Amino acid sequence: MNPLSQLPSVDRLLTDPAVASLTDTHGRSIVTRLVRNALAEAREAIRAGAPLPDRASLIEKIGTIAKAQAMSRLRPVYNLTGTVLHTNLGRAPLPEEAIEALVTAARSPCALEYDIESGGRGDRDDIVNELLCELTGAEAATVVNNNAAAVFLLLNTLAQRKEAIVSRGELIEIGGAFRVPDIMKRAGAKLVEVGTTNRTHLKDFAEAITPRTAMLMKVHASNYAIQGFTRAVPESELARLAHANSLPFVVDLGSGTLADLDAYGLPHEPTPRENIAAGADLVTFSGDKLLGGPQAGLLVGRKELIAKIKRNPLKRALRVGKITLAALEAVLRLYRDPDRLHERLTALSQLTRPEAQIRAAAERLLPAVQAALAAQPVMVEIVALKSQIGSGSLPVDRLPSAGFAIRPQGKKGGVLNRIEAALRGLERPVIGRIEDGALLLDLRCLGPGEESEFAAQLSALSRPGA
Repeated sequence: MNPLSQLPSVDRLLTDPAVASLTDTHGRSIVTRLVRNALAEAREAIRAGAPLPDRASLIEKIGTIAKAQAMSRLRPVYNLTGTVLHTNLGRAPLPEEAIEALVTAARSPCALEYDIESGGRGDRDDIVNELLCELTGAEAATVVNNNAAAVFLLLNTLAQRKEAIVSRGELIEIGGAFRVPDIMKRAGAKLVEVGTTNRTHLKDFAEAITPRTAMLMKVHASNYAIQGFTRAVPESELARLAHANSLPFVVDLGSGTLADLDAYGLPHEPTPRENIAAGADLVTFSGDKLLGGPQAGLLVGRKELIAKIKRNPLKRALRVGKITLAALEAVLRLYRDPDRLHERLTALSQLTRPEAQIRAAAERLLPAVQAALAAQPVMVEIVALKSQIGSGSLPVDRLPSAGFAIRPQGKKGGVLNRIEAALRGLERPVIGRIEDGALLLDLRCLGPGEESEFAAQLSALSRPGA
């Protein structure tokens, strides 16, 4: 008998109770398409000499594909990389207050551009304008979708077909090949480099000013450090020079924070308030890095300059929606209570987590990790680690941490790659890093409330075929 004729029909498979259950979960159209595809692949395989697949294996394959296609591509993961603000993993995790706010905004109509008091049209920036001014000392503020957009919009508004003077040592490149010279060119501004890589003086800026100069600009070198024989011009001196020449002085802080990190035992990072107090006319910074909020680019500064930026037609193309503003407003409100900020702001809580607390978590979880990898030729031990802040923030400084080092026994280096892949293949993927011949799992970002779920899913690693 021809094996092709023994394959079940589409209708017969669809009436099978197991497939009917898939239809209830995923929808008839999707499952019908998967059944047809599975049968077509089976026919091709049979023609190529493969044996007739049994009905159960066909149904299992259909179910596996249906489940995989239904799974969100934007999956939550365990960030055990040791980088707290990991760009590839979404940077700052939001605090509960922000999550509740964005859910409420998503669920209901909101007064996004509607003034409830007057009944007229409102400005969406008003949602966060007062908070940003209060927290930074600025006269006005506006929000776009990220800090790169903020810098682009600023340059395009104030320096198009004009010159912007920047120290050569601040012509940074950040992730994704974003370079200051390139963004200036795209914005229509002409870059004027002054000074040298390691030393720039006030006279370098002064000598570069011409009738075509639109601004003096300082870019915070947040993702690298130059040490040794260095010199940078203080913000206050650049502000005085700019104002003496009737020019704006603007600062790109990149990964800005609104908090005094020194107060939490972290290395100092310049804040928008410090720059505004030093005389900066405009400051740009990110919302989803050290600030600990949603992805956004924030511009704060003089009222007339912010107004000019908001009149740029590109502002509409770069603006944010109600969900981002809802989350941002909730995060900004947390900064009004600095005494409890490190407890309520998730990113800051992770950054300030004591090493002893992290090591205690490692000791609780060690038996589960060892049991899950008992069949593998590896050794698992608790080790001291150094976390990094990430996302271009404080690149030199490291935070004492703890976690697991998984090392191969004997010459079995490939086992680490297999385990690393298996961890990524768990229901909630576990993302670590391989370094110096070991797979490292830094527990700084694993919250106490996540330990049980994390340990429970590790048992999947010990199953056959894992």
